[in-house]
Amino acid sequence: MAKKKFHFNHETLSYEQIEHTIAHKLKRFLIHALSGVFSGIIFFFIFVSTIQSPSEKQLGQDKSHMEAQYRVLDRQLKEVQFVMSDLQQRDDNLYRVVFQADPIPLSVRRGSSANTEYYAQLLDMTNSEIVVSTTKKLNELKKELYIQSKSYDELVVLAKNKETMLANLPAIQPVLNKNLTRMASGYGWRIDPIYHTRRFHAGMDFTAPIGTDIYATGNGTIIAAGWQQGYGNCVQISHGYGYLTLYGHMSAIKARVGQSIKRGDVIGLVGSTGKSTGPHVHYEVHYKGEVMNPQNYYFLDLSPADYDRMVQMSNNAGQMFD
Repeated sequence: MAKKKFHFNHETLSYEQIEHTIAHKLKRFLIHALSGVFSGIIFFFIFVSTIQSPSEKQLGQDKSHMEAQYRVLDRQLKEVQFVMSDLQQRDDNLYRVVFQADPIPLSVRRGSSANTEYYAQLLDMTNSEIVVSTTKKLNELKKELYIQSKSYDELVVLAKNKETMLANLPAIQPVLNKNLTRMASGYGWRIDPIYHTRRFHAGMDFTAPIGTDIYATGNGTIIAAGWQQGYGNCVQISHGYGYLTLYGHMSAIKARVGQSIKRGDVIGLVGSTGKSTGPHVHYEVHYKGEVMNPQNYYFLDLSPADYDRMVQMSNNAGQMFD
């Protein structure tokens, strides 16, 4: 039986029983029900956010473990990239210098070959930033390893051809000059013998009597043999590997275009043809289209002491013969 409730009526100065209507009872029921529902929802979210289930705890531990593994992998990748960078520097600055091969451009070594759409897909995955960063480093490393592997393949071929390259390299003086008395003018800025002005001398002049033998300074093929403006009777030899030599002012040419030449073969005789003020041979060395200083290429027929003396004499020579 429900407990009766009363309230004091100030007009009648008596207690009167409270009679609740159905609407009032329904209203109170709804208020209590909604309060219970909201309280339940609040307690549910608090429970969910603060208390983890066993499976959630396991997933959290797995996530932490994977992140730690990614960090270790990232450090290892950086160490491998450091080693790869060292290999690349040794390749460009040592091995390729020895074989006189061009260094591999940085754009080729590190050119991007990855699919950007693939990276975009990775961003939608769990731990996306770590996955994308690690995948990019791995792809870059794979590309650099491939380029480095191809570079070593090329160096192996160069090593096998090293003997041929050394035979082709211009490595002696174009005339017999053991006592260096025939070295007349060196490479660089000199006084023109005709115009008496400073002019760049692109080779070296060796004096000798007319008719003295002129020798090919390396193996190669004759690509020009005839009169050339300024040089008179002139011979040019292609030695391969980017090298070309030129011999000017000959009194006679002893070679023909297309002829294969060995180092030491006679290709002409000393003369004074073309723009010349006396019997001599003008000698030039070109490498990949650039004029080089010939004094750097006499390592086969001069001792170290003679080579040093030749360099000093070449640098002191002020006037040229052509």
